[in-house]
Amino acid sequence: MEITSRKRLMVFSGSANEGLAREVANILGTNLGGVEREVFADSEIYIHFAESVRGADCFVIQSHVSPINYHIIEQLIMIDALKRASAKRITAVIPYFGYARQDKKGRPREAITAKLMGDLFVTAGADRLASVDLHTGQIQGFVDVPFDHLTALPVFVDYLAKTMDGPTTIVSPDSGGVKRAARYARHLDAAVAFIDKRRSTDVRNQSESLNVVGDINGRHCIIVDDIVDTAGSAVGAANLLQQRGALSVRLAATHGVLSDPAVDRIKNSAVSEVVISNTLPVPDDAADLQSLTVLSIGSVLAGAINAIFTDASVSAIFKGENM
Repeated sequence: MEITSRKRLMVFSGSANEGLAREVANILGTNLGGVEREVFADSEIYIHFAESVRGADCFVIQSHVSPINYHIIEQLIMIDALKRASAKRITAVIPYFGYARQDKKGRPREAITAKLMGDLFVTAGADRLASVDLHTGQIQGFVDVPFDHLTALPVFVDYLAKTMDGPTTIVSPDSGGVKRAARYARHLDAAVAFIDKRRSTDVRNQSESLNVVGDINGRHCIIVDDIVDTAGSAVGAANLLQQRGALSVRLAATHGVLSDPAVDRIKNSAVSEVVISNTLPVPDDAADLQSLTVLSIGSVLAGAINAIFTDASVSAIFKGENM
């Protein structure tokens, strides 16, 4: 008996960012797979797939947004259900990877949650992971399955190139992000600078911008980062840049977490525009932020999913910039 092999692509969405998942499915020319989800009275999550996934190449798209623990568990349960339903291959597509900022021990007796997250997804049954602009690239090495580190850089560079006006400096909000800033500067033909910052070790989300290293006087500055959460670091950097002679200051960050009091801080700062992607849904209190621009990474995710499904090179899509 001879059986002709055929591949079947199925895309599913968690409840965190269905709009992005639906956009990705449309670009791929397919529909989101049917998922029945319920929450029991004690808050436990129930998942049931409405169609057969046997032998299919399944992609589960879920951003780890607040309530972050709920959405992580929901994605893990979806993956477990797919594994037990005999899916051929399961890829966890995580536009925003939760707990990624705890990627090393800064003090004794701390957890390395980025490693724990990777272990959870592999244990649940994920054969592959894909995420966008991880907090640090080393997280790829925390799991023993392929982990595609995608980047929103092409989307941001296209937009920034069209809106740049005069001499520009790309600014990293800390010394650790200089490599990211240099990549942006290379594509935008701009200078590079960084902020000398001190972060509190015993209080979360607090830091102090002390000095600027690089040429920013009389230039337009674009602060680039992977995450804007409470915006404390970004606003502190923006105000410092303005004090040191920057003509204007914009902020570009892949993941717009925008936790309170980010919106109020941005409104009362030197930041003239905040550019984020739709890896996360925009919080309700940020919807009326006039300086906010949201770029879509649907094409980035769709291209990566198509490459994984067809066994093509993912890095070729980004010309090596996804490392």
